[in-house]
Amino acid sequence: MTLVLNFHAFPDAVPGGFVGVDVFFVISGFLITGLVARELDVGRFSLIEFYNRRIRRIFPALILVLAVTLALGWFWMLPQAFAQLGSDSFASAAFLANIALLLQSGYFDVESARKPLLHLWSLGIEEQFYLFWPLLLMVAARLRMSILTLAAVLGIASFLLNVAWIGANPVATFYLPFTRAFELLAGAVLACGWNNFNQSGTASDRRAWTGVALIAASVAMLDSHSAFPGWWAVLPVAGSTLLLSAPAAWVNRVLLASPPMVWIGLISYPLYLWHWPLLVFGGIIKFGPLTLPERELILLASGLLAWATYRFVEIPFRFGRPSQRKMFGLGAGMAMIALAGFAVVWGRGFDSRLPPEIRAMASVRTESFKWRFGECLLDLAKQTGFADACVERDRRPLVLVWGDSTAGALLPGLRKAQETRGFAIAQLTSNSCIPALGADIPSTPNCRAMNDKVFSLVRQIKPDIVLLHGTWEKHLDNVAETVAALKKETDARVVVLGDVPSWRRGLPSEVLRYFILHRALIPERSPNGSPSAAYDAVMRARLEPLGAEFISASDVFCNAQGCLTRIGDAAADITASDQVHITEKASIFLIASIIDRVLGGVAAGKPR
Repeated sequence: MTLVLNFHAFPDAVPGGFVGVDVFFVISGFLITGLVARELDVGRFSLIEFYNRRIRRIFPALILVLAVTLALGWFWMLPQAFAQLGSDSFASAAFLANIALLLQSGYFDVESARKPLLHLWSLGIEEQFYLFWPLLLMVAARLRMSILTLAAVLGIASFLLNVAWIGANPVATFYLPFTRAFELLAGAVLACGWNNFNQSGTASDRRAWTGVALIAASVAMLDSHSAFPGWWAVLPVAGSTLLLSAPAAWVNRVLLASPPMVWIGLISYPLYLWHWPLLVFGGIIKFGPLTLPERELILLASGLLAWATYRFVEIPFRFGRPSQRKMFGLGAGMAMIALAGFAVVWGRGFDSRLPPEIRAMASVRTESFKWRFGECLLDLAKQTGFADACVERDRRPLVLVWGDSTAGALLPGLRKAQETRGFAIAQLTSNSCIPALGADIPSTPNCRAMNDKVFSLVRQIKPDIVLLHGTWEKHLDNVAETVAALKKETDARVVVLGDVPSWRRGLPSEVLRYFILHRALIPERSPNGSPSAAYDAVMRARLEPLGAEFISASDVFCNAQGCLTRIGDAAADITASDQVHITEKASIFLIASIIDRVLGGVAAGKPR
C-alpha cells in the first residue's frame, strides 16, 4: 500500500510504485481464497455470510469517503467536473469504477490526475472478482475438483489474455477484471499449495529476499509509459507470491511484523481510500501544483483520517455483532451515495451553484483550432510539414509569424487587423518550440530540426517582416542567434514580441478562486498575473543591438494595478485560457495595440 501512496504523492521519485496494487491483489487472493477453501473443507461455508463479511469490510469506510468527496466537489468544482465526479461516484458505489474509467481514459493521462475517485478502479476489479470466485469454488467443491488446478488454469488463461491484449488494447487490459484476475489467482494458487513449500529458515529467507528483489526491480524499472500489466506484471506478482510463501523469513517475521507495519496494515484500506481524493482536492483548492511539503502533509492527514475511520467507522461495523439493522443501514447508505451521484449528473453538476458569468469565465478552454492547429501550428510529435495555405502569396507586406503555440494564439488578432490593413500572413509555428536556432528543447526533441526548416522557408518566401514570439524563459542566446541570422540572410525587419502575462494557476482558475474567496467577479486587473517587465528589459538590451525591434506585450496588458483579466464582462472577454495562452478577444486587443509598430513604415502593395 505504501508503494501506491508514494507513487501518487511522489510519482517522479517512485515511478513504478503503482505495482503496489498488484501486490495487494496477490495478498487479497491468498487470504480470501484460503479462508473460503478452509470453510468449504469443513462444510461451514455460507455464500450469504461471505458477502455479509465483504459488505461490513468494504462499505463503511467507502460510504464515508464517497460522501466527503461529493461534498468537497460541491464547494470546489466547476459544474462539468462536478458532474463527472457524480458519474464516478455512482460507478464507485456500484463497484464499476474500473469500467467507468475504461470508457473515459487511461490511468496515466493528464486528466486522470484531476479525478478524485480514480484509485477506486482497483476496488472495482477486486469486488467483481469476488462476485464470481466463491461461486466457482463452491461448484469445484461439489464436483470434487481441485481448487488448486482450477485457480492455476484460470490464472494462466487470464495471464495469456493479458499478454495478448496489452499491445492492441492497453487501457482495456489495465482495467478489465478478466485480464487482471491472474494476480488474484496467483494468491489463490499459493493458498491452495501452501504445504508444498519448504518452511525452513534458509529456504524461507531465500524466497523472501528474491520476492523483495523482484518487487523492487518492478518499482525501479517501470513507469507510466510501460506496457503494463503485460509481461511486466510477472515481476510484482511473482515477487509477492514468493514473499507470502515465506512467513518464517526474517523479512516477514521481523520487518513486516513490526508494530509500525502492523499499524499501517490495520488502517491500509481507509488510508488507500483517503489519500488520493485529498491529493486531488489539495491541488484543486490551491489552484496549482502541490509542493513536496504539501504532499507530505496531505499524506500525514490521510494517515490520521484513516486511523479515525478505522477506529470509529470500521471497527463498529466490521467487528461488532452482525445485525439486520447494520446491514440495512450499509445498503441504504451505499444506495444513497449512488442516488446522490446520479442526481449530480442529472443536475449537470448543479451549475446554479455559480453565477453564469463566473461559470462561463472559469470554463473557458484553449481554442487552438482557431490557430490553424495541425496545419500551421504543428504538433512535432505527429507532424513535420506546413500546409500550403500557411503562406499567403497574393499581397504585400508579408508578415511571417514564427514561434510556439503562444505565437499561434496571435492569429485571431492578426486576422482582425488584416481586415483594415491589407497585409499578408505567413504562419510557421510549432507547439513548445520557440524560434531559437541551435537550441535543444528537451520537451520537444524535434524543435531544433523544425527551426532549421523554418529558417530555410524564410529565405524562400522572403517576408517583409518576421514577428518572433514565444515563451522566452530560456535560450536567449539562441534567440539572439536567430535574430542575427535573419538580419544577415534576409532583408526583413525583425520584430520580437515579449512574453504575455503568466498566470501561475491559469486565469480561469483565478476567476473561480477569487469568486470562492470573495463571492465576487475578479477585478479587471489582478496582481496575480505575472508581467515580464524585468525580462523584457534583458531581451531588449540583448536583441536591439543586433537589429531587432522589441515590443513588450506586458506593457499592453499590465500596469501598476496588475494585469488585465478581462476586456469587458462577458465570458468571451477573459484574456487568457490557461497559464500563458491568450484568448481571441485578448489577441485582437494585443494586435490592435501593436500593429502600427509591427508594420512600421512598410506599405501595402502587390506581390514581389
